[in-house]
Amino acid sequence: MAFLKFAQKQIEKRFLSAEANPPEEPQLAYQAANLQGLGARARQEDSFTVANAFDAAMAQEKGLFFAVCDGMGGMRDGRLASETAIQSLRQSYLSLDRSQDLAPQLEQSVYQASAQVEARIGGDGGSTVVMGVLYQGGLYYASVGDSFLYLLRNGNLIRLNAEHNLCHQKYLEAIREGSMDPLPFQSLPDGAALTEFLGMVGMDDVDCSVLPLPIDAGDVLLACSDGVGGVLSPEEITEALQMPTVEEMCAGLEGKIASYNRPHQDNYTAIVIKCVS
Repeated sequence: MAFLKFAQKQIEKRFLSAEANPPEEPQLAYQAANLQGLGARARQEDSFTVANAFDAAMAQEKGLFFAVCDGMGGMRDGRLASETAIQSLRQSYLSLDRSQDLAPQLEQSVYQASAQVEARIGGDGGSTVVMGVLYQGGLYYASVGDSFLYLLRNGNLIRLNAEHNLCHQKYLEAIREGSMDPLPFQSLPDGAALTEFLGMVGMDDVDCSVLPLPIDAGDVLLACSDGVGGVLSPEEITEALQMPTVEEMCAGLEGKIASYNRPHQDNYTAIVIKCVS
């Protein structure tokens, strides 16, 4: 009997009773900064937005929202397209029903933004988008086009989203046919041509998270246009995102872009978010 009592005491120490409240997990906080430049272009056609980055209470209650939209310079009024998309996405964020699953709502908000861009410009202009919501310790994200979303965790850089371009489309088709070799498609003459973008007539594919990605303290997120992600290597981005502060991270990215002195440097825009406990 003495043994049974001892065992019971050990169990009571190891497990909470059904009525006991489990300890609350520490809430994450966020530090955010951005960079934006013209590059070699005559005008800025990128747009971006961040909501609740500097209001910890609102970030906990509503989530931190971010989006980067890259207006397509080869079409009509890329700036108007990206601004229209940002306005639509921000309004959709404000209208989210947080008692329901956020993932399908984010996906629907992207289709809504595309419809508004199409209505505004008549199908002759467009924009890419990469966006996300950090809410209750998880990241929900969606993207269309060739903008980038990276996660730096424990020194490892991970690309979270997929590009909508001809090279990627051909690779997916090859996978469905049983081939896993991407090399034949990397030298396609028009491999970088977009197959999906906001404002496109008949846009029907959004790359988006189905479940929230758990976020840890120390994680760094980078959302950027291809003027950043298409220029810098993963190694260069990793080095910049390991700087002590988000402001220094942005300065590091911009300095590396400038060091190339590319004669046709595109507009560049980035949002950096560091998750802290």
